[in-house]
Amino acid sequence: MLKRVKKWLGIEGVKLELLLPEEIFESDGQLNGRVRLQSIEAHEVKEIRIVMVERYARGRRKDKLVDEYKLGEITIEKSIQVPANGTVELNFSLPFNLVRSDMDDWGKRNPLNGGLLKAMKWMEGVKSEYRIEAEALVKGVALNPFDKQIISIS
Repeated sequence: MLKRVKKWLGIEGVKLELLLPEEIFESDGQLNGRVRLQSIEAHEVKEIRIVMVERYARGRRKDKLVDEYKLGEITIEKSIQVPANGTVELNFSLPFNLVRSDMDDWGKRNPLNGGLLKAMKWMEGVKSEYRIEAEALVKGVALNPFDKQIISIS
């Protein structure tokens, strides 16, 4: 009985890990990476969902506002057999579009504008943080494995 409960909760189930490059460039428009699936027991993964999210924060202290934007999303919809004590790696390519404001466009026009824009963003407490989230849908498991990593975009 304990074994069934552990399997249903995913305690000894599939572990998901994102393998991402160290540098990601905005001009590429896509992120190429891998997903590693490991398991102590044999399992079937039905699909994997991968999302890029921007966390946009502005303001300071009690006036701070935070929004999140989905920049790209893919779903790998295929049955993947993860063997007992085995590892499966899948490559993926995630297309994304960064959300740019009129101020960002103005700042890219010349170096003087860029420096001024940086100072304005610092004064207003504007900051963007990017992350990649992955979740696998495993057959017969209530709590799906997931991973998320913060990335930097140049």
